[in-house]
Amino acid sequence: MQRTYIMLKPDAVQRGLMGEVIGRIERKGYKIVDAKLMHLGKEIIAEHYAHLTDKPFFPDLEAFMTSGPVFGMIVEGENAIDGMRQLMGPTNVFEAAPGTIRGDFASDLTCNIIHGSDAPETAEIEIKRFFG
Repeated sequence: MQRTYIMLKPDAVQRGLMGEVIGRIERKGYKIVDAKLMHLGKEIIAEHYAHLTDKPFFPDLEAFMTSGPVFGMIVEGENAIDGMRQLMGPTNVFEAAPGTIRGDFASDLTCNIIHGSDAPETAEIEIKRFFG
């Protein structure tokens, strides 16, 4: 079984989409083995998005990610990383197909509902970052 880190971003929590997204994850056959609601500070945002801190849009991303709680999950299942990436849809919401989480619920490049690890190494780092 493979594990991945999934985070419902502040827009998903604020819009009341947690149940819908969790339901999609579970209906796909994945198991949520740990989860927590948390408020992220600027330090952990800078660490999590270290590859974006020099981009002109980073201040907006930081403001968004600290605007409210996020819901972090460790999701487990067969090929969970790639499977969850397909379920989420592309990061660019304008390329996300209907039926994907971002295709159905996201309408903005910054406020795109959900984050998921993109590789086994990233999943390990992100699970440790958010769950210890």
